[in-house]
Amino acid sequence: MKVIIVGAGEVGFHIAKALSYENIDVVVIDRDKEKIKRVMNELDVAVIEGEGGDISSLKDAGAESADILLAVTNSDETNMIACLLTKAMFKIPRKIARIRTSDYFKNEKLLNKENLDINPAINPELEVAMSIIRLLEIPIAMDVEDFEGGIVKVIGLRLKEGNYLIRKSLKDIGRKMEIKFLIGMIERQDRTIIPSGDDVIHNQDIIYVPVKKEDVYDMLLHLKMDTASARRVMIVGGGRVGGFIASYLESRMDIKIIEQNEERCKFLSRNLKRALVLHGDGVDQNLLFEENIGDMDVFVAVSNNDELNIMASLLAKKHGAKKVIAIVNRTDYIPLARGLGLDVVMSPRLLTANTILRYVRKGDILSLTSIADGKAEIIEARVGDNSQLLNKSLMEAKMPHSSLIGTIIRGNQVIIPKGSDKIYKDDRLIIFTLRESIKKVEEVLI
Repeated sequence: MKVIIVGAGEVGFHIAKALSYENIDVVVIDRDKEKIKRVMNELDVAVIEGEGGDISSLKDAGAESADILLAVTNSDETNMIACLLTKAMFKIPRKIARIRTSDYFKNEKLLNKENLDINPAINPELEVAMSIIRLLEIPIAMDVEDFEGGIVKVIGLRLKEGNYLIRKSLKDIGRKMEIKFLIGMIERQDRTIIPSGDDVIHNQDIIYVPVKKEDVYDMLLHLKMDTASARRVMIVGGGRVGGFIASYLESRMDIKIIEQNEERCKFLSRNLKRALVLHGDGVDQNLLFEENIGDMDVFVAVSNNDELNIMASLLAKKHGAKKVIAIVNRTDYIPLARGLGLDVVMSPRLLTANTILRYVRKGDILSLTSIADGKAEIIEARVGDNSQLLNKSLMEAKMPHSSLIGTIIRGNQVIIPKGSDKIYKDDRLIIFTLRESIKKVEEVLI
C-alpha cells in the first residue's frame, strides 16, 4: 500500500509516524522547510518539499501509483484542491481530507463522488466535541469510546486506593463479578498492558472495560464507582467546540460558557436556548467564584489558547471543580498538562489523526481508536470469509501476542466473550492491541 500525506503538521506527522511502524510506503508533502526537516530527522518516510495542491509535487510523490491520499494541512482549500487534482489527474482510489469549515464539511454535494470525491471528510472540532460529550455523560471515566454506533462503549476508569479490585488478579475478579466483565487493557504510568488472568491490578491503574451501553450503570455500580452523570458544566471557550458541546447538551445539563469575544457571546446567546453565556476571561478568579466554580461537576477548557486552557483548568481544580478537561493543540504541552494533575487532556490534532488512521488499515476495519498516547489501539473489525479466526473459539484462535478480543457483536447481540465462545463470519470484533502487534492483527483479520 502506498499513502501520500499532504501536510506535515501534527496531524500529518502523527499519521506518518504510525504508518512508518508498519512498513507502509509513505510520502509526505509540505512547503514548510522546518516541518519537512522534522519528518526527515524523526521518521523513516519519503518527503517532498512543495505545495500539496501542485501537480508537480504530487507527481514527484508518485501519485500515479498511490492507493490513498490524506490531505491534512491547516487549509481546507489546499486539502480540497489536492483531492480534486488527484481525482482528475492521477485517479487515486481514496481521498480523505481534514475539513474544518462548516459550509464545506456539511456540503454533501461538494464532497460527493461526482465532485471532490472526498471519503470521508474529517472535522477536528466535531471529533473533539464528541469525545468531550461522551466524557460528560460518564464523568467518572478518563476515556469513553463508542463502537458499533454507540451500542458498545469502552470505558477507561482510574482505580484509586480503596477500590476492592486493587491487588486482585484478573482471574479472581472474573470469578467474583456478578456481571460479565472483561478488562481489555491496563494503563500503568508509562506502561501499557494487554492483560492475562494472572495480571494484578495496582493503585492508580487505568483499566479499559468494554460494556454494553445499557449495562454501564450496573458495571459502575458493581465497581463501587460514581454512577452520576454531570449536571453542572462550565465551559471556557465559546468557539466551534464549546458552542457545539453546549447546543448538544443544554437540554440535559446546566451549562455556563465563558467567552472573551463579545461578538461571539452575542452569537451564542442568539443560538443557544438554555445555556448561560458569560462575557469574560476564563482565568478571572473573581468571575469563577461568582459563577460557583466549586459546585461544577465538570469544567471544560476548549478555547484556542493552550496556555489559557491549562491555567483555567488548574484554577478550576484548585477551587473545587470535581473534574477538569482541557484541549491542548501543542503536543509538547500534553505531558506537561498531565503532569500538573489535569484529569483529561485532549489534542484535536491527535484525535483527527487517529480517526483518519482507521481508513488506512488492512482488513474490514469499521473503526479504530488510538489510546495510551499511541501505544495501543482499539480496533473494531468485521470477520470475513478468509479470516484466520473464522469458526474458531477464542481458545483456538491464535491471536498475536499483546492483543485481546474484548467483544463479539453478532447481529444485535453483544457478547463479552469467554474462551469457549466461537467467532463466525460477519461477526464484528472489538480488539485491544499494542502498537507492535497491529500488523499481525491485520493479518489474522484478512
